[in-house]
Amino acid sequence: MSPPPSTSARFELFASTAPGLESMAAGELKALGVRGRQEIGGVAFSGGLDRIYNANLWLRTASRIVARLGRFHASTFYELERRSKKLPWVDFLPEAGSIEVRVTCRKSKLYHSDAVAERVLSVIGRMAPPGIELRVADDHQESNENEDEKSGGSTQLFVVRIVHDECEISADTSGELLHRRGYRTEIAKAPLRETLAAAMVLASGWRPNEPIIDPMCGSGAIPIEAALFARRIAPGANRRFQFMNWPNFDAGLWKEIIDGARSGAIDARLDIRGSDRDAGAISSATRNAERAGVVADIRFAVSSLSGSIAELADVPDGEGWILTNPPYGIRVGERGDLRDLYATLGANLRNKQGWRLGVLTTDRALAGQMRLPLRSRFDSRNGGIPVSFLVCEKPNVKEARTTGHDAQRRETGKGRVRAD
Repeated sequence: MSPPPSTSARFELFASTAPGLESMAAGELKALGVRGRQEIGGVAFSGGLDRIYNANLWLRTASRIVARLGRFHASTFYELERRSKKLPWVDFLPEAGSIEVRVTCRKSKLYHSDAVAERVLSVIGRMAPPGIELRVADDHQESNENEDEKSGGSTQLFVVRIVHDECEISADTSGELLHRRGYRTEIAKAPLRETLAAAMVLASGWRPNEPIIDPMCGSGAIPIEAALFARRIAPGANRRFQFMNWPNFDAGLWKEIIDGARSGAIDARLDIRGSDRDAGAISSATRNAERAGVVADIRFAVSSLSGSIAELADVPDGEGWILTNPPYGIRVGERGDLRDLYATLGANLRNKQGWRLGVLTTDRALAGQMRLPLRSRFDSRNGGIPVSFLVCEKPNVKEARTTGHDAQRRETGKGRVRAD
């Protein structure tokens, strides 16, 4: 077994994100005292074990953190194997479970991804402990919600990218994708990923001293992520990470970091609400909030869209945020229902001049039904479906009607069902 590395050991790291969330992940890293460089699909940064541990623990909008093992030229299999042998594989191999290699080849002489994976696995296999399963990762595994359950144990993923004959190999440090916080074991029919829910909260500009409601909350991701953020609770505090299975895992350093995170959580007086017309969804959301440790911070209720917004009349200052992720809809008959839903949301908000709106939608033409002045904060994907996060700041009724009609004339497109 390799000796534990010094906390001063340096790694080239990359926090991958859903498209459009790179700037938010960079901002989160900056808040941790880390200077990152935005790239397409994430943020590059460097640091020691403490940064690997903290990034996994704290980043709300990242999908996973990888450590870059090495970069080299490889236009032949001989070159690939010879250079791969020099990488520090043993520092990242679990004692039990499985090892997977995922390969992407573009514009390179080595273009057959499975053949590349098999060669890299042959190199790893010479160093891996007995009994470790070696396999080529499923091409669609990144979007598979159950990727880690399939292995029956620890799965160490290595990612190989060959572009223009330049090979880059990285080791996953996270394990399960980071949107799997550990609290949401019960989900609604079309779940919103926790990373996107957190991105909506961060991008909206909501402050914890302001009321916030999701009137179509489903299994509760938006109100729960808002409560975690407001109380400074680390999103990864109740889950395991792949780096815990490395032979060089520094248990003492991790304990220091996790203890510091837990002691830094604060109590706060919050007005966070979640409602849904589906009683089963509200029951699931309540239990999810219990597991997240924030059930006392959220008021859940079974209510219609109009009813839940009408109840905001009890807010003392008469202003706050409505953040929601309405259904997407593509089946016959759904589009008309969705037009009515968006129109109802807009009509209710226009009667609450101090309230601001943030909505995640696939269809700006549908959003135009609200007749509100909307601005895009980010474009991303939810379960493989393109989505936009649109925000309305304290609408003026006259401006709202004009903007809404203009949006309807400009925007065309078809609704889509959510497919997480």
